[in-house]
Parts: sequence; structure tokens; C-alpha cells
Amino acid sequence: MKAETLPSNPGLLLRIAQFPLTRIVVLGAGLYLLLGVKNGFRAQFASAPWMALAVVAAMSALGLAVYAAFVRFVERRAVSELSLPGMGRELGLGLLVGAVLYTLCVLILMLLGNYQIIRLNPWSFMLPAVSMALGSGVFEELVYRGVLFRVVEESLGSWISLLVSSLVFGIAHLHNENATLIGALSISVEAGLLLAGAYMLTRRLWMSIGFHFAWNFTQSGIFSGNVSGNDTGQGLIQASVQGSDWLTGGSFGLEASLVALLVGTATGVMFLILAARRGHVIVPFWKRKPG
Repeated sequence: MKAETLPSNPGLLLRIAQFPLTRIVVLGAGLYLLLGVKNGFRAQFASAPWMALAVVAAMSALGLAVYAAFVRFVERRAVSELSLPGMGRELGLGLLVGAVLYTLCVLILMLLGNYQIIRLNPWSFMLPAVSMALGSGVFEELVYRGVLFRVVEESLGSWISLLVSSLVFGIAHLHNENATLIGALSISVEAGLLLAGAYMLTRRLWMSIGFHFAWNFTQSGIFSGNVSGNDTGQGLIQASVQGSDWLTGGSFGLEASLVALLVGTATGVMFLILAARRGHVIVPFWKRKPG
């Protein structure tokens, strides 16, 4: 598969703006700024979950619009990674896979005797998790797969970009509440492979956005788990989780567990194999044939 190419002979300012590092810094920083504003609004409306959801939905739409505008007017190309044909199918598949994989991890812990359901909370307990999962699903996928992975891949190829984006994605979670090095490394491997694999498989962001949303929502809104170290409160199911941190993930959450590492990594590798079979792997610039 050929890498995306930018228009030839742009002006000086546009050439500077189109430089890979410039695109990563400018667009990434802009999206992170919106992410921070979104988090501030969500915290402000913590006691009004419907209002929080409305604000997060609006901020997520703004983030998508900013990304699309940058690609269209700075990179001067069609925003194929956010194209609408196939969006529903890929978004739905991501939602399904994310929810099923997290539920599978919990079922494994239940069979091992590490997870016991105590009682069910009211359905309304799930609502705060919707805004949390929506914001993280949209903004983190735009930043780490839409910007970082894609731009690095243009020059250095898919495999080096996979390594770089996965490491940065894991490191970014070290500032979270209850963060651990094991948790960050686990996210680098399992989520890094899975989410980049979903992008490579479809060459669009919808599947990875859907997966990211569904995993976080299922984790917090349904099973009341900590999300990457962040305590998001009670969801639908109140449960007792016991056992070694290496098996349950401890206070970081299930992402730091051996169970999630094995399940997530296996699925991510499968995505990458399918992407390679579709010819969606980009080689680094020094291996490309002229023309």
C-alpha cells in the first residue's frame, strides 16, 4: 500500500505547516487543548450527567471538525479516514468487539473466582460513563491514531509507527490516577496493537473510535471498573474483585491484568494479520520504489 502524499509545490508557509513534526505538534496540541476543555466542562457538570453528555458530544463533534478542517486545508487532501461511507458498519463493529472483549475478560475472572457480582445498581448509574467513554474514544483516537500513527506511518512505515504510537499512548496514561508502569506498558501492547490494528484494517478511524468507546463504557458503566487508573465510580454492576494485581489489574483497572493483555494482544495481532493480507501495510520511505 502506498503512503498518502501531499500536494506538490506548496508555498513556504504551507510547506512548514505540512512538515510531519509540525502537523503532529500543531494538530495534536490543538486536539489536546479541546480535550482539556472537554474534561473541564464534564467535571463542572458532574452532578448533571445529561448536560455533561450534551457538552461532551458537542466538544467531540468540534474535535472531529477541527481534525477534518486541518487535513482538508493544510494537508490539502480528502479526509478519507473520516469518510462517511461504511461509517455505521465500522463504528458498530468496533462497539461490538470492544464490549465483547471486555466482557470476555470479566467472564474469565469470574470463572477463576476473582470477580463476584454483589448487586445491580439503577440503570442511571451508567450515564456518566457514556460521556467519559465518548470523549476519550473520539479525542484519543484522533490524536494517537489519526495524527501520531498516520503521520509517522507516512514516512517510517506501519511497523515503526505502530511501535512509536503504542509507546506514546502507554506513556500518556502514566499521569492518570493510580497509574503504574505495568499498566502503561500493558496499554502500550494490548491497546496499541488493537487500536492501530483497527485503523490499519479499515484505513478509517470509526472502528477504533467505536472500540475505544465500548471498552471504556463497558469497563466503567457496566462493570464499575477503574479506567486506566481513574476511578469513575459505580456503574450498573457492583462487584467484588479479589486476587493478585497481575491477574485483576489492581487499582489501575483490568487493562493492567494478564487476562486483558492476552485477550487484547491476540485480537490486535489478528487485526494486523488481516490488515497485512489486505495490503494495508505501508513500508518505510527507504524501501519504496520510485514512482
